[in-house]
Amino acid sequence: MPIHRPAPQGSRVIAHVDMDCFYVQVEQRKKPELRGLPTAVVQYNAWKGGGLIAVGYEARKFGVKRSMRGDEAKEVCPDIQLIQVPVARGKADLKLYREAGSEVVSILSAKGRCERASIDEVYLDLTDAAELMLSEAPPETLETIEKEALKSHILGLADDGKGSEENVRRWLCRDDADHEDKLLACAAIIVAQLRIQVMEETQFTCSAGIAHNKMLAKLASAMHKPAQQTVVQTSAVKDLLASLPVKKMKQLGGKLGSSLQSDLGVKAVGDLLQFPVEKLQERYGTNTGSWLWNIARGISGEEVESRLLPKSHGCGKTFPGPQALKSISSVEHWLNQLCEELSERIQDDLDQNKRIAHTLTLHAGAFKYNEKGLGRKFPSKSCPLRYGTAKIQEDAKKLFDSGLRDFVGPHNDRWGIASLSVTASKILDIPSGTSSISSFFQDKDCHSLSSSGCDGFNNDHFPPSPSVNKICTRPVYHVQQLRPSCEEICDVHETSQQNKTFNIDVRGASPRKRKRKELGSILRYFQVSDSSTKQVVDEFTQADAPLPTSGQPNTSISDSESYMEPDPSEHQRSNLVRNDNNDENSTHVNETTQTSTAWHLNVEDVDPSVIDELPLEIQREVRGWLCLPKRVQATKRGSDITQYFFPAKK
Repeated sequence: MPIHRPAPQGSRVIAHVDMDCFYVQVEQRKKPELRGLPTAVVQYNAWKGGGLIAVGYEARKFGVKRSMRGDEAKEVCPDIQLIQVPVARGKADLKLYREAGSEVVSILSAKGRCERASIDEVYLDLTDAAELMLSEAPPETLETIEKEALKSHILGLADDGKGSEENVRRWLCRDDADHEDKLLACAAIIVAQLRIQVMEETQFTCSAGIAHNKMLAKLASAMHKPAQQTVVQTSAVKDLLASLPVKKMKQLGGKLGSSLQSDLGVKAVGDLLQFPVEKLQERYGTNTGSWLWNIARGISGEEVESRLLPKSHGCGKTFPGPQALKSISSVEHWLNQLCEELSERIQDDLDQNKRIAHTLTLHAGAFKYNEKGLGRKFPSKSCPLRYGTAKIQEDAKKLFDSGLRDFVGPHNDRWGIASLSVTASKILDIPSGTSSISSFFQDKDCHSLSSSGCDGFNNDHFPPSPSVNKICTRPVYHVQQLRPSCEEICDVHETSQQNKTFNIDVRGASPRKRKRKELGSILRYFQVSDSSTKQVVDEFTQADAPLPTSGQPNTSISDSESYMEPDPSEHQRSNLVRNDNNDENSTHVNETTQTSTAWHLNVEDVDPSVIDELPLEIQREVRGWLCLPKRVQATKRGSDITQYFFPAKK
């Protein structure tokens, strides 16, 4: 349903630029020998010569229309040149046309806020550029005005017999015009310059509509084609809408427009002027009723969004008549093809524009063989999007299965699919400074930890970031090099028994118990990042917890456990680090030791109820450190969370 937006404060000037028969122009640029010849672009399917999706203006003179098939077009125009759309994965490949459209957008966006509405149409907010021109070089002060601007069609401009170009010149250079019309005059000159630039740099022609809002600008751009521009001055709005058929207005081509015609007898948009806003709101709701009341007066508050890139990527295919899909295997085949193309496009978007799509949606057109008339539509289904062709294909199949169950129901197993499409939406820029979570788990590369399921992580439950290959810039190291054991962390922080402070020390535990704690300890996911702290750790662990040599078995880890054994050479490397640091600055170790001993834990201040909220494996480990009973009396009512972090001395 249309959305009512209040009219903005202040004057605006908007242009809608529409490429002229764009697909044909792209093909003619690729094959210059086609210029001037009747040409049309047809779909990839060969049935009756293919369906026409674009018809050049030379072919239109012979009566060729887009609704025709290729064979029918040849009957009307025997000399017509039919160019087939490129094909990939059994369907049309529009990449060539999308890239050509991007060339045009890059030129148009230089003059103002630019919104790419489709492959071949763009909205421009030229308010700032027009205001700047009006203050620095208004039209009446210009020595020359481009001929393209003088060819503009000014709606409501009377012909006094002096020639259209001369009338346009006088209108552009009026001293007595109001501010809104002066902005329109400046915008007409700017748009003409842009259209000339597009022609020179891309060889494409385009048409444009210039008005005070998007709605009127789009209506005007289609009024005079090709390679022309139309200006809608404020005084001409009423006459323009008075004769505009309802179905020609955007968002009135469907059920809402049909309701206006049948229920209210409205044939033209201007006929809505006879209805008060209260009646329209009562019949169509507050939002839609207000929107209808406004468009009848040429009022629209829709803003031009700053968007040079598409909001979504979609891949679809239709299966008309006997081509309808009737089996799961045929649906899966085409889903795989569509998902493969979608995966390629969103990956290109990620590489080139640093954007990530977050939502995958499946749409389908379906019917049941034993139903007559209109039945329930195939429901659209969505889920979070996972990057990778195989993952997208898997999720799309699940979405289709879910939609098919809802559509068919328990008593109908005969169905057909007339169309399929998959769409990636909610595409957002990657925030600056973002890196993949994989970079925080240190291993040989960003993939190995998540893909191997190492250290208890299941890759199925934690899918890797889609940008892991692209934005992971943090240095990575081997896990064993930077991960201190539980004993090493605890030994550094010895404190006096006189202060009733409990040392977290498990050196006295049996090898089997110590092994179990090391395997499940949360501490191993934190690294000693400071070189001075690593030095202190090495001093304490050298005497108390020596690593086994290559000729000795590792008694702390059984052969039956699949766990990475420490590299014996690590002990030698740590000694080198310690010795080098001692040679450079011997006092640094003492300072670090004093700092590190301040990290201690008072058993009396620990509330076991907080430990009960931890995962079970970590509960067991922490209770083993502290030797606490499983449950004790909870803290007093009104206690503050800060006591768990800054316990006061008693």
